[in-house]
Amino acid sequence: MNERINDVDSKSRVLPVPDALVGRRFDVALSKMMGLSRAKASDLIDSGHAALIDRPYSKSTVLLDGDAMEVRLESPSHHVEPVASEMSIAYEDDDIVVVDKPVGVAAHASVGWTGPTVLGSLMARGVHITSYGAPGRHGIVSRLDVGTSGLMLVCKSELAYKEMRRQFAQHEVVKTYHALVQGNLEQDRATIEAPIGRAKVSDFRFTVTPMGKEAITHWDVLERFSEATLVSVNLETGRTHQIRVHFSSIKHPLVGDHMYGANPKMAEELGLDRQWLHAMRLEFRHPRTHVWTRVDSQYPTDLEHALDAIRARHSQQ
Repeated sequence: MNERINDVDSKSRVLPVPDALVGRRFDVALSKMMGLSRAKASDLIDSGHAALIDRPYSKSTVLLDGDAMEVRLESPSHHVEPVASEMSIAYEDDDIVVVDKPVGVAAHASVGWTGPTVLGSLMARGVHITSYGAPGRHGIVSRLDVGTSGLMLVCKSELAYKEMRRQFAQHEVVKTYHALVQGNLEQDRATIEAPIGRAKVSDFRFTVTPMGKEAITHWDVLERFSEATLVSVNLETGRTHQIRVHFSSIKHPLVGDHMYGANPKMAEELGLDRQWLHAMRLEFRHPRTHVWTRVDSQYPTDLEHALDAIRARHSQQ
């Protein structure tokens, strides 16, 4: 199917492809955006109910920066946000909740996003969230990209919102990520200090630029393979796409991160359809008790599978 939806009697919606889904297959991206199974997304594409605008496509077409989908909606006047039922809660008390966010779940609702969100899924479960914060983003003091999994903190009380916002702004929260980067890093540990700003070629991409904002990334090697390196990353600052941009800038993009120069063949061989990046640990002072608190996560299935696959490849060399 390579035609744009043209049934004048149908109701359709144009959805810009989010930056986190650039480089994914059309059916994979559609399933994540709409909260559907991949099979259902494929059916929508094959039946003409979902199309790419202004270029030929199939369900396996790799999405490009600037692409937009046109999707026919059965009930366009009332969109019910899907709930991320697989999203687990890693820590919760009267003041805060820390979720283990799956890939394909946005932090909050935004224009063009019709998939599940952390905020919407928590509220659908009956979790009380403070009204403090920007409209539609209340309770959120930091967030993860749609394409990044792992721990994310949301505030339930006014006290928590004010205090945790301060801690994040003052860089007092320790955020530890694990990332699998292409190539063999020369050093066992290092710091990347390079300002980050929007790339001129796209509103969705970021780059190292003298005109950007200060960005500092610390990393330590956890495990080495001949073609990739597993690292633990701590962010001193929290710029959009910071880890992805910084490792790409030193010629070691994250495995699976097509937007920032990763080898798509390697990702395919590892069964990976997103960047290998997971928010592994959060450490902070509890907003009410001031007790130093640590919350940990584990690798999700897709990242664990890719890591096992590259370990197996390395052992055979």
